[in-house]
Amino acid sequence: MSKEYKKPEKYIPGPNDLALPPQLSEFKDKTTDEVLEELNRMPFFMTQLDESNGDGGENTVLEALKAMAYEGEPHEIATNFKNQGNDLYKVKRFKDARDMYDKAINIKCEDDSVNESLFSNKAMCELELKNYRSCVNNCKNALALNPRNIKCYFRMGKAFFALNKLEEAIEAVQFGLKIDGENKSLQTLLATISKRDQDRKAYQEKRQQEEEKKENLQKFLTDAILLRNVKNITTNQHSEFLKEAKVKLENPMDFESQMIYPTIIMYPTTDEFDFIAETGELSTIQEIIDMLMSRPDEWFEQPGHENFSPKKLLAYMETESGGLIKAGKKLTIHDILKKDSPKVPVFDNALKVYLVPKSESEQWITKWDKVEAIKRRL
Repeated sequence: MSKEYKKPEKYIPGPNDLALPPQLSEFKDKTTDEVLEELNRMPFFMTQLDESNGDGGENTVLEALKAMAYEGEPHEIATNFKNQGNDLYKVKRFKDARDMYDKAINIKCEDDSVNESLFSNKAMCELELKNYRSCVNNCKNALALNPRNIKCYFRMGKAFFALNKLEEAIEAVQFGLKIDGENKSLQTLLATISKRDQDRKAYQEKRQQEEEKKENLQKFLTDAILLRNVKNITTNQHSEFLKEAKVKLENPMDFESQMIYPTIIMYPTTDEFDFIAETGELSTIQEIIDMLMSRPDEWFEQPGHENFSPKKLLAYMETESGGLIKAGKKLTIHDILKKDSPKVPVFDNALKVYLVPKSESEQWITKWDKVEAIKRRL
């Protein structure tokens, strides 16, 4: 069974008891919490920074200790801050260590060896904190004071490597190796950087070769289209399907191989369409219709599809001037596109064919407007 907690009473010495020592006499009328609060304002007892005296005034003891940090010759003050920074770095308090090195640097002492180590050590902190550009700048400041600082070449190399500036990283490490060619850390870092540099160059070379091949194939394809006298009209209404399907040669490096076109089939009387990713230029219109009409019986029973059959459908294609021509079912795509008059183009490098039931064709043709057809391309 737990006992009820009782708050300790103030210490009041009796007639034969020891009195409080002079150092604590001011605390004799205060509670334990009040005593701890007072002690926390004394630098040696602080558990958290308190720069006041408890009454809104200045903590004079703390300010005196701060002032002591700046007593002495500039190089002595800078060295003191540097040593504190070193201790903080050892326990991985990198930001605090950097702050100490900054304080030392701001002293602006005239001792080059002290300043060199300060910039070098600050670079070390920036590297740990992943502030790579700041690391490089501090290394440069240190090397301006001592060009033989091996650690700075190593830190610059690592920072440049992290920034993926491989040429600069290699150059920094190689400078260090000119001074100490047997330095294992520099040798290992150089091997790591060189490996990535080789991988990058190999990747860039491969990409360049692929781009050159792609450009050559595109030129070959363009020449093949020109050779066939095919006219292409680019519109502002690209079909989403054409993002993946592209015009191509069956054999990309053979002019005489069959040209393959993506094909959009329009059914204007039912406001429907089909898409064929690959249609060979040697295919006839009839072959295209036969393939498209190879469907389940249920499809032909739907409203509007009653007259959709290989024998009852007529094919039409749009001309360059915006009109229509009836595409003979026995003609190949190649035969239709190569004619000069009337000129049947491809749109966005794709075939466009309208399939209309024969019984509805005249009515549909009379509604066709050449001007509107051209506007639709814009």
